[in-house]
Amino acid sequence: MASLKHLDQRRALVLFSGGQDSTTALAYALKTFDYVETVGFNYGQRNVVELDCRDRVIKSLRDKLPQLGDKLGPDRVLELSTFHGLSNSALTDQTSEITTGETGLPTSFVPGRNLFFFHYAAVIGYNNYFGVLVGGMCQTDFSGYPDCRQETLSQLETVLNLGMETNFKIITPLMDKTKAESWELAHEIGGDQLVEIVRKHSHSCYNGERTALNAWGYGCGECPACMLRQKGYEEWRGFG
Repeated sequence: MASLKHLDQRRALVLFSGGQDSTTALAYALKTFDYVETVGFNYGQRNVVELDCRDRVIKSLRDKLPQLGDKLGPDRVLELSTFHGLSNSALTDQTSEITTGETGLPTSFVPGRNLFFFHYAAVIGYNNYFGVLVGGMCQTDFSGYPDCRQETLSQLETVLNLGMETNFKIITPLMDKTKAESWELAHEIGGDQLVEIVRKHSHSCYNGERTALNAWGYGCGECPACMLRQKGYEEWRGFG
């Protein structure tokens, strides 16, 4: 048997989409670990505007919250053009309506997406000694995606460690939090400044709408992601 490759548990690689959850997870990682890098994925998503938002979030963290941003290393975006062709999802098809599919899952579900992303992140982690992979997945207030569940990611952690003979930890700080609790976590980590970064610069809307700034951020206000984000914000602020 090959010897175990020991990775550095003080170094974290964050799966960073530019959304509310991954922005909050990134802030958590910056507070918790000694050194952090980010990786994003261009897989043909209809809300591709989130990739532009990633840059604004990263710049704002460095400029507005240097106590966090100073720990932040380089960012990567992986081009996964073939993934779009493999997926039959409303999230990768601009013309499809987001509804409930025949399986009971939202048609925005992209089969295997998070599993795929973690495998790519693990390769980067293995080669760069990142012992921790961080994601913003949540099984409390979420759209029903099975690859956002704790059981799924616990099994995936085991698979990655078996397949690479190493000691990865998959950390999901929002896993059991409601969206209201996620807003509160952002406030605990970075106060009003971080809340404003999340509100103004992160992107959740499946339709890529960034015309008008709402109290809870930019978005159409009608897709499942916007409704969850708005509901959580209003509950956190005591409006709901």
